[in-house]
Amino acid sequence: ICCTVRGDLIKGLRSILQRSVANGQRLDGVIIETTGLADPAPVAQTFFADDYVQARMVLDGIITVVDAKHVLQHLREEKPEGVENEAVEQIAFADRILLNKVDLVSEEELAEVEAEIRKINRGVKIIRTQNSKVDLDEVVGIRGFSLDRVLEAESGFLRDDQDHQHDSSVSSVGIQTDGQCDLGRLNAWVATLLKEKGMDIFRMKGVLNVKDCPGPFVFQGIHMIFGGQPQGKWKDGETPNNRLVFIGRHLDRKELTEGFQATLIDPT
Repeated sequence: ICCTVRGDLIKGLRSILQRSVANGQRLDGVIIETTGLADPAPVAQTFFADDYVQARMVLDGIITVVDAKHVLQHLREEKPEGVENEAVEQIAFADRILLNKVDLVSEEELAEVEAEIRKINRGVKIIRTQNSKVDLDEVVGIRGFSLDRVLEAESGFLRDDQDHQHDSSVSSVGIQTDGQCDLGRLNAWVATLLKEKGMDIFRMKGVLNVKDCPGPFVFQGIHMIFGGQPQGKWKDGETPNNRLVFIGRHLDRKELTEGFQATLIDPT
């Protein structure tokens, strides 16, 4: 979810609670995943802003996954006045940090990243991971969230009149189209795209219909790192198509759409 939909989140949590009571089923917990550009504060406020939710739920902890390969450039980025640095906010509010992709950087780089994290959140527990593999006991049932700690760092946390401003140069572009991709054209397009605009592409992912691939081809990338592979088969009755999303700075929807359509065997 995004950080701007707190009202919808409250409704959703209420619905889950009421359904569990009606069905006579004990609710073990709820895991909420935010978008990569979300400020965690409004989401955390949900558990204190609604009496019904507050009486029946406790915020167990905020888990932040940190990309060891790319995080420093985002933490050190200078934002326009009044615009939040979401990467800093996500680390500041974290009760646990999964320092991921440790296999892609040196020990010296890891030490530099951890030192930068400690400047923002001195006491947070940092767990080094590859592919975000972690013992569930480290991230579920940790009782890590401390309202007192948050209020000490951000005294206005419980105020309901807070506003926050995102960087207007950052946006997302979604593409959905029929047709089959030519894998060679796709690889060439992605290679050119990352070479020219890789630093501005924070995240890209999608499910593609690739020629001669029996099922969906799932890909994802972060900045200059890109990978993809077939996963399973298309579901019965499912029409194979292509769905992609890009998140980054100064994205050109027309350019991205036309570039991807050029990889199709029968462009539409």
